[in-house]
Amino acid sequence: MHELIGRIGALDPRAAEALKVVSYFDTLITGDVGLDGLLRGAAALSGTVAGAERHGRTSRRDPEGRLLDGTAGREARTLVRPCSSGSVWLEREGGEHLSDAVIVERLAFAVDLLDLRRDAGGALETGLDAARTVNERMTALARLRLAAGTRIRLIATGVDERVPGPPSAVLPTRYGILRATLDTTGSVPLPGRAGLGPWVRADRAPASWDGAVVALRLTTEATPAVDATDLGAMLMLAEAHDPHAPHDDVRALLRLDARSATVLRVLVESDSVRAAAAELGMHHSTLQARHEALTRDLGYDPRTTTGRMRYIAAALLQRLTDPDPDPKPAPGPG
Repeated sequence: MHELIGRIGALDPRAAEALKVVSYFDTLITGDVGLDGLLRGAAALSGTVAGAERHGRTSRRDPEGRLLDGTAGREARTLVRPCSSGSVWLEREGGEHLSDAVIVERLAFAVDLLDLRRDAGGALETGLDAARTVNERMTALARLRLAAGTRIRLIATGVDERVPGPPSAVLPTRYGILRATLDTTGSVPLPGRAGLGPWVRADRAPASWDGAVVALRLTTEATPAVDATDLGAMLMLAEAHDPHAPHDDVRALLRLDARSATVLRVLVESDSVRAAAAELGMHHSTLQARHEALTRDLGYDPRTTTGRMRYIAAALLQRLTDPDPDPKPAPGPG
């Protein structure tokens, strides 16, 4: 699909953008996403507030996914489209953007389908929404026969990685659209790459989902499943990280070529510079010069205690920032 969009974009940018929107909403619809997920998706795509009035209730979400006051923003509504149970809209100041009309049309279509599929996915979606009150979340999770104190965890996977049996929902996240699967037994089979959230009480389900999303981002081909619990206190750092505005230490790692990144990692992990040189197949004096250059580039010495701590933290956050999280093979010694 991405290749097709690229080809169309070379001929007609407007058509390519429309196809991108249609594909995005098709993914949400296929994943049985509820109203709030659809609004979060529409707001993220458009970069402005998306709203819906359905069965007499108004819901609004901003591009960050936050739930807004349902009584505000009426004067800013543009591109209002009717749907079977009410209407949907975007709230845009200024001129209409390229994809606004397509976004609203697909949002209206998706909302029309909601009455046709009231299922466990919608209940789970509401139960994982941190913007909801605890009472709202637990009312939804009660449909899944979960009490507030029930021990659960969430599993994050790709959209197409559906686990047969347990309830699941497709949700927009800061790392794209992912599938959330509810685990109450600890024996759910993992399909491909999976991020495991920490075990929590059901009334704290959003915390487990946040951890699962981070854990999924840290998976690799060699380590297809990561448990957020294993991150310990580093999980708090990872959850606070903004992949669109990384710390300077992360930016410094992203600027390194593959060979320099490998040299840096070995320098940090080795007992001495001489041992690192032996592992890298480099002359000691050559590696010493590379060490000094890396210290200047990073702004800290990666072989000191504090430097190692900064490197480890930055390397973790790099995995949550780099569009290609799998380590690249390094060239030969040099």
